[in-house]
Amino acid sequence: AWCGPCRMQGPIVEELAKEMGDKAIVAKLDIDENQDIAQKYGVMSIPTLIILKNGKVAAQRVGVTDKSLLANLLYESGAL
Repeated sequence: AWCGPCRMQGPIVEELAKEMGDKAIVAKLDIDENQDIAQKYGVMSIPTLIILKNGKVAAQRVGVTDKSLLANLLYESGAL
């Protein structure tokens, strides 16, 4: 709630999630409330976008990421 870049990233992720439909599961996580998960994935800065495939990190990006780059990461990582 306090992170300006995260508030910018949210609508981008939500729009992409709608476009992906059931091709991908999209989730947002408040690291203040889920510090164990943030630690597990080595989140040091936010926003951090993590793409998982079969439970393993397939791609990771820090900072606000536009929709087209995020979609490319999904395809290039093999997550889709």
